[in-house]
Amino acid sequence: MNRTIKQARLRSVAVNATRLWLIGQLLAACLLTQAQVGVFSREQLIEYTPDWKGERFPDGRPKVPDDILERMKEVSIEEAWAVLRRHGFNNQFEGNWVLAGPKEPVLVGRAVTAVFHPLRPDVNAVIKQKGEKEGRVGGQNSWVIDTLVKGDALVVDLMGKVIDGTFMGDNLANAIWAKTGGKGVVIHGGARDIEGVEEIPDFPVFNRGWDPSAIAEVMLMGINAPIRIGRASVMPGDVVLGKKEGVIFIPAHLAQEVVETSEIVRLRDQFGHQRLREGKYTPGQIDRKWTEDIEKDFSEWLKAKGKDLTPEQRERLLRGRTW
Repeated sequence: MNRTIKQARLRSVAVNATRLWLIGQLLAACLLTQAQVGVFSREQLIEYTPDWKGERFPDGRPKVPDDILERMKEVSIEEAWAVLRRHGFNNQFEGNWVLAGPKEPVLVGRAVTAVFHPLRPDVNAVIKQKGEKEGRVGGQNSWVIDTLVKGDALVVDLMGKVIDGTFMGDNLANAIWAKTGGKGVVIHGGARDIEGVEEIPDFPVFNRGWDPSAIAEVMLMGINAPIRIGRASVMPGDVVLGKKEGVIFIPAHLAQEVVETSEIVRLRDQFGHQRLREGKYTPGQIDRKWTEDIEKDFSEWLKAKGKDLTPEQRERLLRGRTW
């Protein structure tokens, strides 16, 4: 009897110890989340991106599939803009950038965001202290770069500051290129060392200007938090699409629709051009909303090429089309 009681007590102690350990781990995780410099928690990122139903990164950012990112490279800014506009996302584009890198820049990646404020000594002292506790190394601009993973596109709000607002030079640019797997960067501020930066292969840079000064009189107020880039609102995990016209920030839950709509538009263009060359239709018939007969011809043309639209794609296309 005594042995049974003793064994029961030992089991109870073990269970309680396990519970206490788990509680301790949870408390430590909560304290770490609260201590981090201006970081949206996983729970907050999930809360503020409720329409995304797919996979997420450990930090909570939506993880748009690589296949969608690859197909997004063929999407035009205008095609993406039209889909977003149709859904009421009217503040996702920003233009008038200073460009560096490829002559035909194409930037596609999942947004990692950072926001800087004008330096205030008392607040900056707290930021530096927290950074030291978290084991962060180097300048605050490098803290952001340390968080990047393959497929990320870094988006930085530096208040449009160019002089003393140079987020990166060629060293940090190479680090960004390496960590993201060859993606570019969007900086609502400045950069330096343009000659060295342009030696990096296929590294598009969208910024507000180049200056020899080093970054100064600013402090890092947030990583992976919602930010403003000019007239655009950006969430961590948005798909960044940058081309010559500018940069558009696509909410993760609309990325697939943007890609599929663009692909359908390109197919319709191919069909229309072919039928015009064949003389089957007049320009007036093609360059307007198509009749049922032309739509039927298009559907048969698709099937002949081994392609077709799903009922969902067809319904979405008809609901939102402007042609």
